[in-house]
Amino acid sequence: MQNNRRAGKPAGKKPDKTGLLGLFTKGKDIPTTAQQTLPYREMYRDGVCRVEDRYYTKTIEYEDINYQLAQTEDQAAIFDGWSACLNYFDSSLPFQLSFLNHRSRPGSRYSVNIPMQEDDYNSVRREYVEMLENQIAKSNNGIVRTKLLTFGVNVDDLSTARARLERVEADICGNFKKLGVKCRSLSGLERLELLHGQLHPGGTDPFRFSWDMIPQTGLSTKDFIAPDSFDFRFSRLFRVGTTWGAASYLQILASELSDKLLAELLEMDAEMTITLHIQTVDQAAAVKSIKAKVSDIDKMKVEEQKKAARAGYDMDILPPDLVTYSNDAKTLLEDLQNRNERMFLLTFLVVNMAPTRRELDNDLFTVSGIVQKYNCTLKRLDFQQEDGFLSSLPLGHNGIEIKRGMTTSSTAIFVPFMTQELRMDGEAVYYGLNALSHNVIMANRKKLKNPNGLFLGVPGSGKSFAAKRELVNVFLATRDRIIVVDPMGEYSPLIKRLGGQVIEIAPDSPHHINPMDIDLSFDEENPMALKADFILSLMELIVGGKDGLQPVERTVIDRCVRQMYREHLQNPETAKMPTLQTLYDLLCSQPEGEAVRLATALEIYVSGSLNVFNHETNVDLNRRLVCLDLKKLGAGLRTIAMLIMQDLVNSQVSMNFLRGIATWCYFDEFHVLLRDRLTASYCVAIWKMLRKKGCVPSALTQNVKDFLASPEIENIFGATR
Repeated sequence: MQNNRRAGKPAGKKPDKTGLLGLFTKGKDIPTTAQQTLPYREMYRDGVCRVEDRYYTKTIEYEDINYQLAQTEDQAAIFDGWSACLNYFDSSLPFQLSFLNHRSRPGSRYSVNIPMQEDDYNSVRREYVEMLENQIAKSNNGIVRTKLLTFGVNVDDLSTARARLERVEADICGNFKKLGVKCRSLSGLERLELLHGQLHPGGTDPFRFSWDMIPQTGLSTKDFIAPDSFDFRFSRLFRVGTTWGAASYLQILASELSDKLLAELLEMDAEMTITLHIQTVDQAAAVKSIKAKVSDIDKMKVEEQKKAARAGYDMDILPPDLVTYSNDAKTLLEDLQNRNERMFLLTFLVVNMAPTRRELDNDLFTVSGIVQKYNCTLKRLDFQQEDGFLSSLPLGHNGIEIKRGMTTSSTAIFVPFMTQELRMDGEAVYYGLNALSHNVIMANRKKLKNPNGLFLGVPGSGKSFAAKRELVNVFLATRDRIIVVDPMGEYSPLIKRLGGQVIEIAPDSPHHINPMDIDLSFDEENPMALKADFILSLMELIVGGKDGLQPVERTVIDRCVRQMYREHLQNPETAKMPTLQTLYDLLCSQPEGEAVRLATALEIYVSGSLNVFNHETNVDLNRRLVCLDLKKLGAGLRTIAMLIMQDLVNSQVSMNFLRGIATWCYFDEFHVLLRDRLTASYCVAIWKMLRKKGCVPSALTQNVKDFLASPEIENIFGATR
């Protein structure tokens, strides 16, 4: 038990040990300052740390993956992969798993990036930013979780240590990559910053250090991270500066453990460090040791049988404990020999920190309750608080001799993965809270590998609400354009409230859109070919029939399309844009009988009661928010209208792309476009093309059965990841 040590320059000569204290400390190196207490010799710029004369370590920080919320088969795959990672370490490569729950500093917290704009909604943006900042501050009460793996090698010199550590680091990162875990090696500066955070609990003291300061000041790295004082005079507690702490170890009593134990401990809203020191036992030595134990147990069984024979009762009746030990030892031996299991020595440490003793006692009570639920016990490290705290630092130093023998599978049950955080920088949109960590989910779909999205669910499940919430967030956080294809008129009030334009497509509406419009200024491979595909899809919906368009009919339509746009291609600025009337007249002039059938089918949309789209475009589509309202259209015309709107959206997206503007598109009731084969094929082509033009498309449907029944559903899902 050591006296209170305050930070100061290391003394050049240590005082002589005399009296009663000298009898108990003779031969031991007793630190006299806070700097001397820290259990390492030197930290190098590249992240290599010399802990002892011949022992060097390095630290890898790794991110989380979704394990707790994954399906059972996915969890099994992650568990097997983690077991393989553990089996990589041999007896010459000790390692340490560290889980740091610490208070975040105000300057290091995730910040919201929503700039003000030149419109009438900056007051809403300010309120929105304030709401997000409050939510971020409340997330886990400001707790930040860091996960580290520290490994070390015993070599003679630094150059050899660097070579071996780099090779081990590459192997570990490769194993993590197989699990889908992102990881990186920490530099010396980053390791010192982590140590500074652990040695200054509460996150209030800033870390001020650069490598240039060492020659300028003559100090060592320890002087920049050491706390004001250590106080290890208590048997069951300690103090770091003004913060109270307690070091404990986990006593494992259960024969089987749960993978939820570590996860529940990490979910606590408390400042704590959980450390697992793991040392692999040589396989041959482990098998030999277990065989010796089996022989000892068999000898004890023979002795018990002899006693039974002398006493005159059944020799098969043995003490229950002896039978249990015998079965466990044989099972363990079989695992080591036949099931790719290895033997590990595990030291499980828990260090709690709190500003007051009452808060510390409450945290310890909570931790004890969690571990007792899994048939384990939290034992205080009496008179070993100093060794326990120093062993929790991510340096690879273990000063606690309490170890538990574990196999690979029993060690791997402490799966270090919970749930992946999603907090992207830049124009990120708020999507809610993480169900496990309770941190905010901020994502920018434009930065994803594929921005396409699907909103699927039964009626009343919240699809439209989720889409509207994302739409409002996009409007407030970005300058992107937003287009909504709204068959049921659900989005019109919201678009009007945000100052957007609602284009109502109906027989009695003054708004008109010409489906034959084409813009040749787009930098596309072949705009005419895409327009021809659209018109073929449109005619297939108009003609109908079980088999769709016949080959001759498709040839006739393609011929008419080329004739219809011939003048426009030659004089795009002066030629009049064709309409459905133009296509109808060309079909009537064709000699084939199939052309007459096509013209007759098209007649109702040209001069009949459904001539909504036989007009030139007279609406302004340059507003930032545009809603295409199809509510007043009949069911038969609504499907055709949605296809026309999709072609319109494609042209608008292309125009915005040329201007360097991203576009967010929402297609409600998307399943109706996948019922017809040719229409579905065109929709899939547009769906794949939009993301290449800086578009973030989203499809919504409540009729999941019809949606999944489409033959193009695999292509839709393949383009939405």
